[in-house]
Amino acid sequence: MEALRIVREILWGWPTLLLILAAGAYFSYETCFLQLRRVGLWLRSPLGGRKGRAGGVSKFQALTAALAGSIGTGNIVGVAAAIMAGGPGALFWMWVSALLGMMTVFVENFLAARYQGGGSPWAAGALRTLENAGRWGKRLALVYACGCCLSSLGMGNMVQMHALAAASRDLGLAPWLVGLGAAALLFFVAQGGLGVAVRITQGLVPAMTFLFFGCSLVVLWTFREALPGAFASIFANAFSLRAGAGGVAAMLLAVKSGVSRGVFTNEAGLGSSAFAYEGVRGRTPMETGGLGIFQVFLDTLVMCTVTGLCILCCPAAGLSGAQMTFYPYQQAMGVWGRWAVSLCTALFALATAIAWCCYGRSGLFYLTHGRGRRAFGLVSAGAAFLGCLLPLEAVFDLADACNGLMALPNVLALFLLARKALADIEQEENREFLGKNRGKRNGVQQSAQNRKRH
Repeated sequence: MEALRIVREILWGWPTLLLILAAGAYFSYETCFLQLRRVGLWLRSPLGGRKGRAGGVSKFQALTAALAGSIGTGNIVGVAAAIMAGGPGALFWMWVSALLGMMTVFVENFLAARYQGGGSPWAAGALRTLENAGRWGKRLALVYACGCCLSSLGMGNMVQMHALAAASRDLGLAPWLVGLGAAALLFFVAQGGLGVAVRITQGLVPAMTFLFFGCSLVVLWTFREALPGAFASIFANAFSLRAGAGGVAAMLLAVKSGVSRGVFTNEAGLGSSAFAYEGVRGRTPMETGGLGIFQVFLDTLVMCTVTGLCILCCPAAGLSGAQMTFYPYQQAMGVWGRWAVSLCTALFALATAIAWCCYGRSGLFYLTHGRGRRAFGLVSAGAAFLGCLLPLEAVFDLADACNGLMALPNVLALFLLARKALADIEQEENREFLGKNRGKRNGVQQSAQNRKRH
């Protein structure tokens, strides 16, 4: 157990978190904060038909799959854990990680779309980007694929199933029965891949998001008088250096808790969302990157903020984890509030497991050249069943370590491809600008011709 914690600190400690933040800060600076300049781009990006072109996946379906992977128990239990460890200021640092993470995810998805159609036939999403990262690219891709497989079974499966079982107990369902149902579903998804997953997530993700958001608005309205104090505590705690070394340590703890949980929930730096957008046809790299920005915005800046404010507006003394989150909903809505949040937790966990099953499948196919589909389905099903029944303290450490195995090669590849990526982004923006001006000139010329006729 102690050895596993050491490995976790090496792979998912300060160096990795700072590297992920550095990538977001670098690309934000070099693009003049594209995530703020081009708000219209990423707000329009999710718009699109529900059916993909030529049997592919639509932008809406792909976005729901990516959101399924990122909107998980971290948005409920993870926010409570961050606030408990780092105080209210952790929420501010989650915002910072999200703002910078927007550009990290943008570049991840932009490059994956840019290199689509090249490389190994089994390289999908971030794996294709890694293969193009110079002479070390294929080695980095192998490490990433291993980490992706392990993460899909740990963080993306067993951790989520453990939360699903806990939420199911609140709803009066037996964990072993829930485990059997989840195992059967994941086996089915592992066989069909992304095409099957998006048919589930396109209905599941909007429903669970609106349910949770609606319940949260009821809580915030009920405790609206506490909102100003909640916001004040976030900013006061984020930069508090009072009480000497103790204050500095508290601030650093708030930074680490907020950044770690922020990255954990929006997956910036992991490159995982690029797998979800793999099947989308007829979209530009800029549109694909915009989908990534919107994903981080909704996941962290909206969902996690709402959860955090609910917790701060109605603090629960002596409670921790999921109970700390459930408390304000129960106070505002009675037992119905607790049941609603339990249902949301179960749905969030299930959606994350579905998406990560597809991600792990892509990593396995890269390692085995397309073999092992049925075996992976059986292993995923077994992990889901065990996750509902076993205590998972060690699995959390293993999940963070596997995240590091994905983040380190992925972020390193982003830096290796930075000059190419920035040049391509500038070229795409220039092309869009020229296209708009050409359209305006054509419109002016047509209007002049019409006036001459009349």
